[in-house]
Formats: sequence, structure tokens, C-alpha cells
Amino acid sequence: MTKTVYTTNCFNTFIQVAEDCPARSGEEPPARAGNPTVAGLQYKMIVEAPYKYTSDDVIFATSARGRQLGAKATKQELSLAREEFFSKGQACLRASGLGKRFGWGVHADDEGRVAIHAVDSKRYQALARDPAIQQVRAMRTRRA
Repeated sequence: MTKTVYTTNCFNTFIQVAEDCPARSGEEPPARAGNPTVAGLQYKMIVEAPYKYTSDDVIFATSARGRQLGAKATKQELSLAREEFFSKGQACLRASGLGKRFGWGVHADDEGRVAIHAVDSKRYQALARDPAIQQVRAMRTRRA
């Protein structure tokens, strides 16, 4: 029997900030109790290498399991852990604090690789108006 493997990847899509996002510009997610938050880890990973990683890469690497394995794991261990991780549905970047709280839009290119753009940037505005790109919103923090 084959295991179903889910994905969070999207292609040629722009995730705009949530309607109830309090940030009016892109903000770096602060650490909590001296430790980086998941949003902070996602921010750092994407900012340091825009359009290098897919959503799945970012979600897995910033999950507790991905951080636990880190750089010390072999390729086979990482592959097995990733397959197990994605055997259950995972929240995509629409649920990330980047778009819900910190003012970052997430653009996935034709190959599914992601970059973030501050809500007050010209690039964000251009992507948000581009009819050739699928437009979605980050999930709201509160119910309507």
C-alpha cells in the first residue's frame, strides 16, 4: 500500500497579507523568550535565499521535526522524516504569521519556490495587481 503524501506547495501564486493583519509594513518577527518563533525561522530562511526553497522546504525545515534533525541528519533520514511529516496534511504558508501578523506577502513562482515582499513595497503592489498570478489571502487571525 502506498502512503499518500500531501504538499503545501503552490505555483504562480501570491499570498497577500490577511485582511486583519495589523502591520502596515513588513516587520521581522521578534524572538519570544530569547528563542526564534516559527514565523521568525520562516522569515530568516526565505529572506536569506529568496526563490530557492519551496513552501514544503520551508514548512518542514521550520517544524519541530525538521529543526530536531537539522544539519546532522543524513539525506536518507531527512527524506524519510519529510515523507512521514507530509503523510498528514500540514498548514501552508497562508497560515504563517508572516502574512497574518507581520505584513509579508508570499510569492510562489512557476516552480513553487517562494520569496516574501513587504506589504508597503512596490513589488508587493505589483504582484497583488498582476492578473496572471493566482491571488489568495493569508488566513485571518480572528473570525469575521
